[in-house]
Amino acid sequence: MSFVHETVLRDEVVALLKPVPGKRLVDATLGGGGHAEVLLAAGAEVIGVDRDPSAIAAARTRLAGSDRFRALEGRAGELEALLAPAGLLPVDGLLLDLGVSSPQLDTPGRGFSFQSEGPLDMRMGRTGETAAELIARLSEAELAAVLRDLGEEPFARPIARALRHDLPVTTQDAVASIKRAVPRKAWHRKVHVATRTFQALRIAVNDELGELDRVLASLPRLIRVGGRAAVIAFHSLEDRAVKQAFRSLEGRCTCPPGLPVCACGAQGTFRVLTRRAVQATDAEVERNPRARSARLRAVERVA
Repeated sequence: MSFVHETVLRDEVVALLKPVPGKRLVDATLGGGGHAEVLLAAGAEVIGVDRDPSAIAAARTRLAGSDRFRALEGRAGELEALLAPAGLLPVDGLLLDLGVSSPQLDTPGRGFSFQSEGPLDMRMGRTGETAAELIARLSEAELAAVLRDLGEEPFARPIARALRHDLPVTTQDAVASIKRAVPRKAWHRKVHVATRTFQALRIAVNDELGELDRVLASLPRLIRVGGRAAVIAFHSLEDRAVKQAFRSLEGRCTCPPGLPVCACGAQGTFRVLTRRAVQATDAEVERNPRARSARLRAVERVA
């Protein structure tokens, strides 16, 4: 299967990052190169980073005609180590498009989808333990915590018990375990009963929240004054982390209301550009239903 991914919030990303000739931007979750393509079209230099080698290969093919594009295999959380040795820091802009891509989700052999049979893998890169190995390693209590905290799964404990008992090695084995653990009357009519569990396992396998925290913490060392960072999140855990990190970077005063002078010493180096998350238009959601849950936030470095 070719790595073709529908680019989400494309115009909104361009409006916030303001790519122009002479600017160096990093697309730290390159995917198929859709966002990189529009940033390049505006004249910017783009460095694409992704942990998935198939995404890197697809983007290199798609963007082969541009001499202002380079692709690096690696994690968003290790951008400093990837870019600093090559003299590529600081940059004028950074983009994170979080979550799983359509090609990853739609390729049975990757093990991300509960809709088709495949190995219970879920790794975005080439290293680390698979979802099946994670289930086998964790205790029932630890697995339940993963399902509850990362998937907000109300039946986390019985599902964890079933998964630990069955030790599934394929996606459909896992689905069967989940269905057995959740009472039939509790199955949602529109949301597959395995949705939350598969989300939690994927996030845990790829340490997605850890990667997000690391790249957000490194923004002051990545972005030059006047530069911007934009993040597209697809579920509440990610969006909450981004919102809180951006508020911290902005250095908002946390003093009680009514104090005549700030006593907390708040002093930020960034300015939040999106007081409310930017969402896809109705037309985009109609064209690409997966854009419905996308939330875009951005900051600008001011000092």
